[in-house]
Amino acid sequence: MTTTARIDHLVVAADTLAQGVAWCQQALGVPPGPGGEHPLMGTHNRLLRIATVDHPRTYLEIIAPNPAEAAAQDGRRRWFDLDDVPLRTALREQGPRLVHWVAQVPDLPAALAALRELGIERGDIVPASRMTPRGLLQWQISVRGDGRRLFDGCLPTLIAWGEVHPAAGMAESGVTLHRLTVRHPHAGELRRAFGALGLEGIEVGEGPANLCATLLTPRGAVRLESQGL
Repeated sequence: MTTTARIDHLVVAADTLAQGVAWCQQALGVPPGPGGEHPLMGTHNRLLRIATVDHPRTYLEIIAPNPAEAAAQDGRRRWFDLDDVPLRTALREQGPRLVHWVAQVPDLPAALAALRELGIERGDIVPASRMTPRGLLQWQISVRGDGRRLFDGCLPTLIAWGEVHPAAGMAESGVTLHRLTVRHPHAGELRRAFGALGLEGIEVGEGPANLCATLLTPRGAVRLESQGL
């Protein structure tokens, strides 16, 4: 095992951020907390703490293309497949949906190298930052130039935070992560990838592509599913 990864955050994509906020209130029974803008990627977000003892710094990200930014910078495509036409069409017609997740690793180069040994190119290391009321938030994240998530969103993007983690400044939301499961036609490859990253406690099974998170909320248990999107 080359590293030990943890669930950092779940990614719910929306056609617009306003729609994502409305979805959060309706589906989870609480409004999301503040977020920010990502000029490099042409997106903006809102965040919701969903941490537990087992997942002490985990949060939910609601993300959408920022209408103030025509595109990502440097000729890139937006991360998390947010420039993918079928995904954007589905979000516009069907509403916000869980599409991806991000895992925190202590050594990002080592984690990416471990995946490359399995023939998986998770992307280059991209430094990113955004301003918050508590100061500058900085991190490094694995982003492919084509913006692809890989394995239908079931293989996590990898992240390494600077001195401050955003969950440290988030209020308790009354929503917690209970379970994260993955189904995929290439479950064996995903299991090997998770093993190389040291990811534990995530059930991986054979079947149609689906990332499923069960959250405990003021409205009871809520299942969020990607359904192959």
